[in-house]
Amino acid sequence: MINNSPSILRIAFASFIGTAIEFYDFYIYGLAVAMVIGPLFFPASDPATQSLNAFLTFGIAFIARPIGAVVFGHFGDRVGRKSTLVISLLVMGTSTTLIGFLPGYALIGWGAPVLLCLLRFGQGIGLGGEWGGAALLAAEYAPKGRRGWFGMFPQLGPPVGFLLAVGSFLLLSTVLDDVQFRAWGWRIPFLASAVLVVIGLYVRLKLAETPVFAKSLASHRPVRLPVAELFRSHAQALLLGALVMVVCYALFYISTVFSLSYGTTKLGIPRPQFLGMLCVAVIFMAAATPLSALAGDRYGRRPVLIVAGIAAFMSGFLLSPMLSSGSTVQITAFLCLELFLMGATFAPMGALLPELFPTAVRYTGAGASYNLGGILGASLAPYIAQQLVLHGGLSWVGGYISVAAAISVLAAFAIKETRDKELT
Repeated sequence: MINNSPSILRIAFASFIGTAIEFYDFYIYGLAVAMVIGPLFFPASDPATQSLNAFLTFGIAFIARPIGAVVFGHFGDRVGRKSTLVISLLVMGTSTTLIGFLPGYALIGWGAPVLLCLLRFGQGIGLGGEWGGAALLAAEYAPKGRRGWFGMFPQLGPPVGFLLAVGSFLLLSTVLDDVQFRAWGWRIPFLASAVLVVIGLYVRLKLAETPVFAKSLASHRPVRLPVAELFRSHAQALLLGALVMVVCYALFYISTVFSLSYGTTKLGIPRPQFLGMLCVAVIFMAAATPLSALAGDRYGRRPVLIVAGIAAFMSGFLLSPMLSSGSTVQITAFLCLELFLMGATFAPMGALLPELFPTAVRYTGAGASYNLGGILGASLAPYIAQQLVLHGGLSWVGGYISVAAAISVLAAFAIKETRDKELT
């Protein structure tokens, strides 16, 4: 036991640091979309059109993520978790860094948005292979009865990555004026990704293969085509896993990307102030994550997801009155509530999704479920929210959150409890 504990702690840290870096990369793009991407990379026409186009490039990565999950899942299930995770981090980090060097529409015309879309696609491919592998590292190493707790560490990566992303933009917004920020300042967080990737690679290269996968590889030949086996024998688990993820994504991206854009443009809240409000709110997401993970180990994954999903359903009715109030206190309180609920619904996924699939297709299955949920819940969430505001008002955006929550609650009811399931 004494010899194993440090190894488990190293694995937990490696699964956390990797997702923190990858989600930092992903979030800085989301924040840049809400602030500068539209005017820089699309023709200077109607500002609303610019915003919608920028949000569409935001969605491209979510289309790419299931592709990345299948590609990296194939090698993760056949070759191993470690090498696959190293490559996914390289793909994500390289794409992010290159966005920081990309010239705008004013310099190269339509080549700018085309290249932006290609690099955004690369981000999605890399992130598609990241989460599933990180969750498997934690879950397949976890001691008996503590899989939810150890599966929480990859789930802590996103709020930490978000804090790094928001903190970097907040610092730049404080030390640079608006002209400097739009001219070159926004590129710094993208370029800084290269440094973070080096750190992540150092940690990842020191990983050992999980004992569950090593045992499976020693006793069984790998599945020749994991994605085919996944759809042939585990399609129901794949669908339910994707649907149960929908509320997590809807809560997060409506509360961050859409709310940031709406708050700074329609409500006139200064960008540094709103970024500070989001920094406060994401702490609530981080706080909810271990609480929900512990509850999942004690009471089961389903009860936690059902209770948190019902609370998220009710929270949709609060969006319009609180966000349109103009009160920074009310808006911050709403953001804190939504991100707390996001953490509560998100934390059990680090254990639940790996538990839904056998070892031979676990990397592919967990990653595909996670990222298919992203297409349904997040890929077009800021775009749809923008359209709903234009045609119906903020109350329709709240309805979008409630519908997403209802879908995930129904999926949670349909999933069998997995807490006591053996992974071998």
